[in-house]
Amino acid sequence: MDRRPQEAAPGLVPDTANVPALQAGNLTRGTVLGTSLGVAESFWGRFMGLMGRSSLPAGSGLWLRPGSSIHMLFMRFPIDAVFLAKPDADGSRRVVAVHGGLRPWTGVVWWARGADGCLELESGAAAASGTVAGDLVRLEGIDRPA
Repeated sequence: MDRRPQEAAPGLVPDTANVPALQAGNLTRGTVLGTSLGVAESFWGRFMGLMGRSSLPAGSGLWLRPGSSIHMLFMRFPIDAVFLAKPDADGSRRVVAVHGGLRPWTGVVWWARGADGCLELESGAAAASGTVAGDLVRLEGIDRPA
């Protein structure tokens, strides 16, 4: 996976200034989930999430942490939600739940057991990468091997 810092996709501003966008790779399948992911770790960043945006560019998304539930209120487009556990010693995170095609306004995930955070991705990204519960994912830019 390319480790060079990238700019966040238009409209996806990380919580912390000058933080390069993340990349998420499925280590189990050797596939990519997202190449330009914003970060939302503050209360306000998680609250706003992707609300107010009209679409999500291909390869982009948002890493929400901490969190084990999400809602789709005020969303205008469907997304995939991939819930990840805390990182292991090698920096990989186990996928604890995948919810594909969550519908705007009505989609909700009340609780994903064992989740430390959620990747919100364009609808279809989880299926396209073959990502299922139990796979290992690494967030390049955050997770580093010990």
